[in-house]
Amino acid sequence: MLKKKNRIKINSYFRVLIFYFWFLFFIGISTFFIVFYAISKGYLGTLPSTKDIENPTMEVGSEVYDSNGILLGRFFSENRTLITYQQLPKNLVNALIAKEDIRFRYHSGIDAKSLLRAILLLGKKGGGSTISQQLAKLLFTRASAKNKLQRIYQKLLEWIMAIELEKRYTKEEIITMYYNKFDFLYNAKGIETASHTYFNKKVSELNLGECAILVGMLENPSLYNPKNYPSRAKKQRNLVLYQMKKYNFLNGFQYEKELKKPITIHFKMQKKDFELLTYYGEFLKKEVQESLNEYQEKTGLKLNLYSSGLKIYTSIDAKMQDLAEKAVRKHLTKLQILFNHFQKKNKNAPFSNISQEKTKRILTSSMHRNPLYQNLKQKGFTEEKIIEEFKKPQLIRLFTWNGSKKVLISPWNFIRYQKSIIQAGLLSIEPSTGFIKSWVGGVDFNYFQYDHVAQTQRQVGSVFKPILYATAINELHYNPCTRISNEKFHLGKWNPRNSNGKYGGTFTLKDGLAFSVNTISARIISQVTPGPVIQLAKKMGIESSIPDHLSIALGAADLTLYEMTGAFNTFTNYGIYLKPSLLVKIEDENGNLIKEHIDISRRQVFSEEVAYIMLKLMQGVVQYGTANRLKKYYNIIGDVVGKTGTTNENSDGWFIGMVPNLTTGVWVGWEDRFTHFDNIKFGQGANMALPIWAYYMNSLYKKMNLIYYEKLLFRKPKNYQYHWEKCEESILDQEEKKDKEEEDSLEEIIDINNNLNTENNKYYDK
Repeated sequence: MLKKKNRIKINSYFRVLIFYFWFLFFIGISTFFIVFYAISKGYLGTLPSTKDIENPTMEVGSEVYDSNGILLGRFFSENRTLITYQQLPKNLVNALIAKEDIRFRYHSGIDAKSLLRAILLLGKKGGGSTISQQLAKLLFTRASAKNKLQRIYQKLLEWIMAIELEKRYTKEEIITMYYNKFDFLYNAKGIETASHTYFNKKVSELNLGECAILVGMLENPSLYNPKNYPSRAKKQRNLVLYQMKKYNFLNGFQYEKELKKPITIHFKMQKKDFELLTYYGEFLKKEVQESLNEYQEKTGLKLNLYSSGLKIYTSIDAKMQDLAEKAVRKHLTKLQILFNHFQKKNKNAPFSNISQEKTKRILTSSMHRNPLYQNLKQKGFTEEKIIEEFKKPQLIRLFTWNGSKKVLISPWNFIRYQKSIIQAGLLSIEPSTGFIKSWVGGVDFNYFQYDHVAQTQRQVGSVFKPILYATAINELHYNPCTRISNEKFHLGKWNPRNSNGKYGGTFTLKDGLAFSVNTISARIISQVTPGPVIQLAKKMGIESSIPDHLSIALGAADLTLYEMTGAFNTFTNYGIYLKPSLLVKIEDENGNLIKEHIDISRRQVFSEEVAYIMLKLMQGVVQYGTANRLKKYYNIIGDVVGKTGTTNENSDGWFIGMVPNLTTGVWVGWEDRFTHFDNIKFGQGANMALPIWAYYMNSLYKKMNLIYYEKLLFRKPKNYQYHWEKCEESILDQEEKKDKEEEDSLEEIIDINNNLNTENNKYYDK
């Protein structure tokens, strides 16, 4: 009887337990579905909009191409290149499914079997997340919340988004999006960039082992990174291979063969902003952004330079760019040796003709702009203590003309050293279009980011004189045979002097420009006045301020190489000004035209006749004037015109030269105006800048002779009636002799000491 009562009692307890179990089960299920429903309706928080789901955020940088379709670089916030499903190797797709979601092709976003297994076994034999859920996390929830309740909410949200993604996309599209979105570290966003980063190849070229390595990284890219943890990456790769064999994507022979292979990567870090880490990058950004703003005003659609996947086509010619950079390096390497040699006995090196106190002020000013100074200042260091820190030697990587080197040098002397490095800018423009073909803003963007083409404003010297002469021809109807006195000239306090100290007699306009005689320019501006000269300069594209003073005749204005080369291009383009531009066209990610270059700046500044006269005048500069070494020493032949320029104390050297289908300007100087050659023989524009132009043009003639060749001629305008080529010449034997004396070739001077280059790195720390 007692046993029977006990059995009844136990059965009663059991029924109660079963009741509570099912009660709690149904309550749990009901709660789950209520919460799930509430989340799906957005009652418990904002859901991604239909637009967000149909157009998920997949930031793709804009690609930049040269005039021949060569990829120059990208602008991006995330270094990602989108690929299509067809570009994915079969092994990459199979490895993903085998490792992450074997029933991927059969479920609708949530795999009930995997989910139940994960719950019952507490995730010990794999999680329950499908590929669709993982994509939802990448697109919408991103980082996992640390709070358990918040993470549960995120998980439910991922389920909902996975279902929504499955409704809208095919399985192939989901796999493609997942691979395009995943971050493989080292600035490698997406599978294509990851393939280049870890294996230096396209994703379509990945072999089986490489596919397995990248799929293994999906679980945890830091933990299973083949660069930092090759042994871990190998175990993870082998796990992926095992899963592929398990689900019959590999046979036993393939599996065993692949297991024996070592982990091999060809790591190549993708630079942030492969973006055109170059000098014209900022200028191009500005041009593109202006076009995108115009597009938005017209259409209401906003496109982003860094994330809209634009294709930007520029006028840069990669071959010409390379030749221009080589020409700059070739000449400045030699010039640096000379400069360092002459600085050996200079206590204030690299500054000339200034006191030690002035030297200290210059260096201190540069120190204040140094990041190290800002860091020490924030830590509470006094000025004296900071200077003390700056004078302590450190191991610093230096720019040298033979490549970078690590040298023990104090930050104070590092600043001094940087100021000793000769800088340059070069700009080449196509006359008929205004398109820029090459842009060299400095000697090495890794060390010197300041652009000497469009940013640096420096005194232009005699390179400004053609604008003055054009004004006289246009306004006063001067012609090349017009004679002007070379007597000493005084106007108030202004007392212009000739560089050779010789006066007397007269010069024709032609010879005045050829020999860059200052008194001739001074007399011209006294007659034409500064106003018309400034007006003409503005029409020729010069936007910087030009002082309303007679001294502009000798180049007193501070202007950019971009402005001056654009102005000279007006001569080459027969009086029509075109604003120099890099941008040819912009297309969106689908190839639709967003912007095509239309030059609204085109304007007729002066007549073809005036332009042609100026070209013939500047031809004299090359034939027998200040630029005659082009033909003497550099064997430049053909129809070449140009003008040299040298500024006060040889701080800046200029040369702008033109052939019928290319205008190229060159500036050479230093970061600081107090750094310069003391001797005009070395510091004149004909010695500092002209050789770069010569090297560049000779290389174009040799390597791009289908476009640039010596037999091209400047055309004579129709109905041209001037016959001044044979006007009576002045006797200029003394000037020509002086010119010859000052034109010792740079190559001869360099023989001073060919070994001086080895001293460049240690010179300033001695």
